[in-house]
Amino acid sequence: MLKLSRMLPSSSSRHHLLEVLSSRKAQVGDFTYSTGFSTATNNYAAKGYTSDRVSAPYSIYKGKAAFSLSPCLPTFTKLDSGTVVVDRRGSIMMIFMHAIGERKYDWEKRQRFALSATEVGSLITMGPQDSCEFFHDPSMLSSNAGQVRKSLSIKPHANSNGYFVSLTVVNNLLNTKDSFSVPVTTAEFAVMKTACSFALPHIMGWDRITNQQSGGTVGLQPKLASQVLDLEWEK
Repeated sequence: MLKLSRMLPSSSSRHHLLEVLSSRKAQVGDFTYSTGFSTATNNYAAKGYTSDRVSAPYSIYKGKAAFSLSPCLPTFTKLDSGTVVVDRRGSIMMIFMHAIGERKYDWEKRQRFALSATEVGSLITMGPQDSCEFFHDPSMLSSNAGQVRKSLSIKPHANSNGYFVSLTVVNNLLNTKDSFSVPVTTAEFAVMKTACSFALPHIMGWDRITNQQSGGTVGLQPKLASQVLDLEWEK
């Protein structure tokens, strides 16, 4: 027992190691993202605001382009009656980047595509031979329809061993067309489907309902959260 205790690091050493791990950063070209973990428990203020913003995207890097998926939670507002309702719906945000060199991706010219709950449902129900395509237009049903439009397609490989995830963004105002195509393996797509399945009730806000029924409270997202989240049509 004495020998074993000598092999274990002291509490101060363990604390220093955790600080080092939690602050590590990995860099892929010009796109830097944080890695690690926190040993602190979630802290909530009196109004239910979270004290930290957590970012944990699932990223797929390939030779010509890359993309990541990350859940964007809904925001809530409280009515005069006391009922808390969804103020802005959540989504699964996809961010696409072009490769600009070996293991380097152009984060400045990224393009976004926000999957709604129904579009997430289409993705997670896809089989090996299935394909789907989504169209987004911020000016749909108005006189400005078609000026800026996005098309996301997911199509199987010819040998049924994975998919091509492609995004096309046409901006007639700037006279530009941007296209991305990322091959995804069967294993990578399985991770995408599983992660989206897990996130689906959270982007709908249903996890707040079950937390409330189990004795918790439905916390309101601070107004700042809606400003710092990456929205699909922002640059």
